[in-house]
Amino acid sequence: MPKISSKYIYILIVLIASLFFIPFLGNVHLFDWDEINFAESAREMIVSGDYLNVQINYEFFWEKPPLFIWMQVVSMKFFGVNEFAARFPNALAGIITLLLIFNIGKKYFDDKFGIIWVFAYVGSVLPHFYFKSGIIDPWFNLFIFLGIYFFMKYLSDDIAKRKFVVLSAVFIGLATLTKGPVALLIFLLTEFVFLISKRFKVRLKFVDILIFSLIFIFIGGFWFILQILSGNYTILYDFIIYQIRLFETKDAGHGGFPAYHFVILFFGVFPASIFALKSFFNDKSKQVKQKVFKKTMMILFWVVLILFSIVKTKIVHYSSLAYFPLTFLAAYSIYKTEIKDFKQSKIISAILIFVATVFGFAVAIIQYIGQNHLKIISSEIINDEFTNGNLQATTSWTGFEFLLGVFLILGIIFLLVYFKNRYFIKVILIFSIVAIFTNLAILIIVPEVEKISQKSAIEFYEKHQNEDAYFITYGMKSYAQHFYTKSKQPKKTDIKDEELLLNGKINKTVYVTCRNNKDEDFAEYYPKFKKLYEKNGYVFWKRSP
Repeated sequence: MPKISSKYIYILIVLIASLFFIPFLGNVHLFDWDEINFAESAREMIVSGDYLNVQINYEFFWEKPPLFIWMQVVSMKFFGVNEFAARFPNALAGIITLLLIFNIGKKYFDDKFGIIWVFAYVGSVLPHFYFKSGIIDPWFNLFIFLGIYFFMKYLSDDIAKRKFVVLSAVFIGLATLTKGPVALLIFLLTEFVFLISKRFKVRLKFVDILIFSLIFIFIGGFWFILQILSGNYTILYDFIIYQIRLFETKDAGHGGFPAYHFVILFFGVFPASIFALKSFFNDKSKQVKQKVFKKTMMILFWVVLILFSIVKTKIVHYSSLAYFPLTFLAAYSIYKTEIKDFKQSKIISAILIFVATVFGFAVAIIQYIGQNHLKIISSEIINDEFTNGNLQATTSWTGFEFLLGVFLILGIIFLLVYFKNRYFIKVILIFSIVAIFTNLAILIIVPEVEKISQKSAIEFYEKHQNEDAYFITYGMKSYAQHFYTKSKQPKKTDIKDEELLLNGKINKTVYVTCRNNKDEDFAEYYPKFKKLYEKNGYVFWKRSP
């Protein structure tokens, strides 16, 4: 590989990341729940002028702290209240993340390792996908990773520098202000396991623990302290209870089998997860700092995986912090193979082809379902009424979407066969192919999936956007009715009790959205409503004053 100045590599990373993460951010509506949830909270901050309290439907929303919402507010001030603005903060997180991991990889290894790590991250499916989303986790994960990284440096560097304690506390505090105290839990578990691995033979001074604690409490507890000073004790209590409930119960129906996150990481972080397999075995590296960093990444990986396997609520992005260690371990394995410390493996190549084939077939199956939805409905294979209603959506499949999967499968096979002796180039091109595949899938496949899953409901809300009315749901949880009707701050005369809106005396029109498997119940219990129409699994009702 020709020697390139690190300065130019940083510029190239910014250009590549910007090209992958920024274009077409607003190409599709925000998805219920999480994307719309956070964007709506940001929109309501702007409308109400209340930047201290997170709100949904202009009522206190205690499930998340406000840092990411504030980022979206700033973005919306620049770009307007839209999908692009809601997702733009994560595009920035993507650019910053790639710059940071290159810099860290360069420090512990060299430029080549940093480049491999960058490609492993940007060229794996879910890590790439999340930087084009409007969810909290990319920033949350970045802050935790940096907090763990700086504390590891404090514990393991030849000279224990207090600035690393300060930086670690700042980033764990920011992570807590982004999503909550689980950031501190992950940090403490990771560092505790690290200390055990060192048999507690580290320089850990009481004054440094005190400094960390004070900084963390000030930054991480900043919003919570303001809430207490404002007299909002119930929000703090509800927030803590909610965090406990996530661990103990399957919140909002998000359950799963014990190995859920193993499967998600194996397939979702393809192909980095495949390359990383070799790194889980012992190697003969004699570089102390490299071994310490690898150990930290290994500990972080297992802490995240085990912790969220224990948690009852199973959601894909819960294990997304593992993207950092998993892509590092992939880069480590590739780097060691490149310098001949590891041997190339035919098993790894076979698994790469197998998983690529799974993705290729998945694309083909999605296209087939989209084009043959009427046959599938009439065959009665699917018993769920709502799903059958979704499948009735009008889509725009061209019939060539399956070529995305063909591109992925044949591209990887070609590289594995014809680049046997050019390992570095081969893996960089494999990650590049997956990055292109993921981006094209977001551009081509996701809009069609959205038409099936939610677009008819969102079109209804957009149609009534300027109408002064109440919009609620029945038998389903959604935030779309708030964001896409651009709901205004309630007046004193507005009714907040849903039961009154459904059955009591009203002062303006009430619109209700429910799924088609709940419409008979709704019609029976609330006969004052007139059925407007049913479309793609959603039923829309109206009640006039």
